[in-house]
Amino acid sequence: MIAVILLCVALVVFYIACWWIIFQKANRPGWAILVPIYNLVVQFQVAKVSPWLILLYLLAIIPIVGPFIALILNIIVTVKLCTAFGKGTGFILGMIFLGFIFVPILAFGKSQYQFDTCDCICE
Repeated sequence: MIAVILLCVALVVFYIACWWIIFQKANRPGWAILVPIYNLVVQFQVAKVSPWLILLYLLAIIPIVGPFIALILNIIVTVKLCTAFGKGTGFILGMIFLGFIFVPILAFGKSQYQFDTCDCICE
């Protein structure tokens, strides 16, 4: 049982490290991944999606419709995030369906963030 807990903790730490590197590649603070709502704001900024759309996650409490809204919002942000790093359709599909594999690839791969550092305010 302790081995399973240690494995889970190690995977969580690894995933946090991956997102930390992704944020740093986009010239954002890596520590932002550790702050619960702020990490979504930074992720939306990196993906060039208005952070105000985070409020749509509140609709997830509506039965049947809410989870679909959250799913569609996640897909939109994933598509924009991948394109912000210059990735194509295959990588986008991999990120949507196998994110636990493709997030480390995005973090440790050679892809570079495509937008300027001064372009951090979303319209």
